[in-house]
Amino acid sequence: MSSPVRIGIIGLGRVFKRYALVLDPLVRAGRAEVVSVYDPVAQMRAEAIELFPEAAQATGPEAVIADPSIDAILILTSMNEHGALTSSAYQSGKHVLVEKPMATSLAEATELVRLSQSSGHLLVCAPHVLLSPTYREMHRRLQAGEIGDVKLARALYGWSGPWWGEWFYQPGGGALFDLGVYNVTSLCGFLGSVKRVTALVGTAIKERPVNGKPMPVTADDNAHVLLDFGNEVYGSVTTGFTIQKYGRAPAIELYGLEGSMDMLGDDWAPRGFEMWRSSVGHWEVFEEQAPDWPWTDGLNHLVSCIERGVPSVTRPEQAFHVLEVMLAAIQSSAEGRAIDITSTFPAPDYSHEEEFVMDEHRKHDTSL
Repeated sequence: MSSPVRIGIIGLGRVFKRYALVLDPLVRAGRAEVVSVYDPVAQMRAEAIELFPEAAQATGPEAVIADPSIDAILILTSMNEHGALTSSAYQSGKHVLVEKPMATSLAEATELVRLSQSSGHLLVCAPHVLLSPTYREMHRRLQAGEIGDVKLARALYGWSGPWWGEWFYQPGGGALFDLGVYNVTSLCGFLGSVKRVTALVGTAIKERPVNGKPMPVTADDNAHVLLDFGNEVYGSVTTGFTIQKYGRAPAIELYGLEGSMDMLGDDWAPRGFEMWRSSVGHWEVFEEQAPDWPWTDGLNHLVSCIERGVPSVTRPEQAFHVLEVMLAAIQSSAEGRAIDITSTFPAPDYSHEEEFVMDEHRKHDTSL
């Protein structure tokens, strides 16, 4: 067995606890080791040490970043901190996984893409929706032309909003960066690069209770975004901290010239998919094959890619494109006009993952 991937973690809040569920089996299997953790809240540091007793409590994020024994760093802080911390960690020669969005400004994101293109280290950016088995199977069927050319698409994700973390409702936070990012990533993975954005983005609830106290909301909490993918291919994203509940509406609907395909559940927590093909004449339902798939699976992916020395499916250029789209949506709403997008979204490349699956199959197939 190769040496474990030695990991440092910056940010130990709610998101960390979900990543810990993925990290624990990696540690138990000897594939990962938690070396150092940091959060400004002492209680959170203590709780992290309870989960991973071998880890040291760092004195600050710079101490984690500077540790020469660390191979990879997880950036799980509030959104406004992502860009600077990721840049610093990446420049220190570490692999990095950063929660969404990769940064909150195009200037910071541009620097991250530049660094990634000149380095042999991985930069894995959340959200990790492209990695789910359901997404990958839908992507495969779309590429095979099973519902023909897709011309319309719709994506949905929202809820009533967090009651913790003031930064969700301050500049650099907001529903688009926290929620809409999933939907935009999903649609771009299916349909390619967005060419133009038109949107309505606003703040519907001007004051919210956070940590038991009222606070003014100065970030977006309500958005409807129209995406032009070129060649008369159009998509929409409905998102916000203004949705109490939605019933049976699929996360993603794709309308092709020969059929339709819906992702059931949310794109970060799919529950299978259904497909209508005009040639068949009825809905076909494909049950979820990985009900325990975690939205933190990017950590599994990062460790696996480091072990195998292969590129990740999720690319910094993809995260940059999604950030440009979200910022364009805010600009479009403010200026009342369509905004052109200049970056591109590289198509997901699953070839290394398919090779890995075949290699694992050969290892365990006694007939070979």
